[in-house]
Amino acid sequence: MTTTLSLAVCLFPGVTILDFVGPMELLGFISPKALTSRSMPAPVAYAIEPVYFSVSKEPVESQAGVALLPTRTYEEVIPEEQFDVLLIPGGVGTRPEICPKSLLDFIKRQAPNAKYVLSVCTGSEVLAQAGMLEGKRATTNKSSFNRIKEYTVKQHQIEWVPKARWVVDGRFWTSSGVTAGADMAYAFLVQLVGQDLANFVRGIVELSIHKEDDDEFAEFYGLV
Repeated sequence: MTTTLSLAVCLFPGVTILDFVGPMELLGFISPKALTSRSMPAPVAYAIEPVYFSVSKEPVESQAGVALLPTRTYEEVIPEEQFDVLLIPGGVGTRPEICPKSLLDFIKRQAPNAKYVLSVCTGSEVLAQAGMLEGKRATTNKSSFNRIKEYTVKQHQIEWVPKARWVVDGRFWTSSGVTAGADMAYAFLVQLVGQDLANFVRGIVELSIHKEDDDEFAEFYGLV
């Protein structure tokens, strides 16, 4: 029997498209709709049902200039509603001076009881601002690593890992920059449905996988 997990994809002005599209290209293979239209090589333990959120239902202008149409707004979520998985991408809109309050409030309400919280690139900066990474190990985009570490260390107890493609600390999964989100999503897919099904999906999208500690950009930016 397949268990369906609800997934909130958190959009905002200035979001980096590949940060969430990369993971969703993989996770989308186990959406309820996809599972009814595609034959899988083995039973699927978990399905993922995504909902795309933003500050309003107006088109969201991404960092690349592409307009994205959200499904719901953060403020529409009633107190009794809980999502199983959160996915927070990065982009210029994660900076503290412009990060939307409604996004931070949504994460503060949802993350404590979510089964999994995933961030890509500077999405971990949003989690830090929301106070969700206290006492945890995490990583982020290496070009922004020092900036984020320097200001968060003044207010938060976070162990920022300089060399990691992604980091898992309990329910929290944080990836390095942009393309690392797909590697993390693949590892997450393995955890949900197993290696064989994850490899089946990987083969279709022709994804070359990096390992968890395979992070050339830590050296590129002089972090190690």
